[in-house]
Amino acid sequence: MAPQQRPARTRRWPAGVAVIVAASAALASGPGVAAGAGVADVAAAPPAPAPAPTTSAAAAAPAAPKKDTPAFGAYLNYDARGVARIAELGDWLGGADLRVGHTYLPGDRWSNIEGAPDFLQDWANWRLERDDRIFVLNVPMLERNEEGLSDAQVRTLLRQGAGGAFDHHFRALAKRLVALKIPDTVIVPGWEMNGITYTHRCGPDPESWKTYWKRMVAAMRSVPGQRFRFDFTPSRGRDAIPWTQCYPGDDTVDIIGMDSYDQPRGMSFDEQVREPYGLQAHVDFAKAHGKPISYPEWGLFRNGDNPEYMRRMLAWMDEHKPVYNTVTDYCPHGVWQCEDNPEASEVYRQVLSGRTEEPTPTPEPTGPTTPPVTPPDCSPLDLGDWVEYWLGGKLCLRFDWYSRNR
Repeated sequence: MAPQQRPARTRRWPAGVAVIVAASAALASGPGVAAGAGVADVAAAPPAPAPAPTTSAAAAAPAAPKKDTPAFGAYLNYDARGVARIAELGDWLGGADLRVGHTYLPGDRWSNIEGAPDFLQDWANWRLERDDRIFVLNVPMLERNEEGLSDAQVRTLLRQGAGGAFDHHFRALAKRLVALKIPDTVIVPGWEMNGITYTHRCGPDPESWKTYWKRMVAAMRSVPGQRFRFDFTPSRGRDAIPWTQCYPGDDTVDIIGMDSYDQPRGMSFDEQVREPYGLQAHVDFAKAHGKPISYPEWGLFRNGDNPEYMRRMLAWMDEHKPVYNTVTDYCPHGVWQCEDNPEASEVYRQVLSGRTEEPTPTPEPTGPTTPPVTPPDCSPLDLGDWVEYWLGGKLCLRFDWYSRNR
């Protein structure tokens, strides 16, 4: 997806939190019990204490920063504003350590794809402040990258690239990055090549695309002092062409990434895992090729404010440990600069707040291992997925609640 610019906005607590607190307080003294609890537990459980007052300072203070911090960040803006917002997002996350900076070179003309110094300087300064930071740079493989060129035009350009016509542009970019003292930049060329959005797409001529990728990598690696890592990053799923048909080979790929948004409408996270060329296929393909994985773009999309997706995607990444991940933080995808996703935003904040060390993987189960037990003489209440998530299950109302409380 193309990067966009969105103004930063103040955050607010989701309305669902207030509903949960009110429901918990009302039900703690009487008829409500969790439908997932065993019958014996229901009978023996003492009345729940009243919930403590909720304030923005209720969370524990973040731990002191530690070494070996997992690398995560966000796309916050393409220019100097994106650099400045990294620290602001870290503050919003309770002092979490964001080690990844991510931006995109403009794909309008070759002079911009070569990386204008005034564009890259702020990112270089940020990267050089600490040795453990990662700078991720998406690089268009062709100019006029979002102008809707026909397949015939794209095919011609890919064949020109495969023949070496554009090598000098990528050598110029490599020299610029080395001169800026960021020769270890993670380069993401031709991202989402399996789709139809960009001129640098693979579908019109996969063989020429793969040859062109190899020439581009060779051109950039020919520059003395470079230590680039090249990240092959399709979009999740089959899209216009299976992304495996675009893979250029292990000798020119260092990381196998995936851009994975919560789409299409109605698709569950489990389906996103299992679909052809989906999340599990990505992990398996990378393992078979001996490559680490990444998620340069991910976030909410067609299914709106979806806290379940947010929990599951964060758990997935904790389990599979990508080299880095960067959430796309603008509407409709984002968590900090977008007010449209308050519930998912709060999940993101709770999971990552103060994170400064390697997390313990907590992957979500694909389904219950045993069916929930509903106590006898009890009618389950439908309070909605969001409330049930925070309460840990459904609540049910005893049929005899009136006589028990007379």
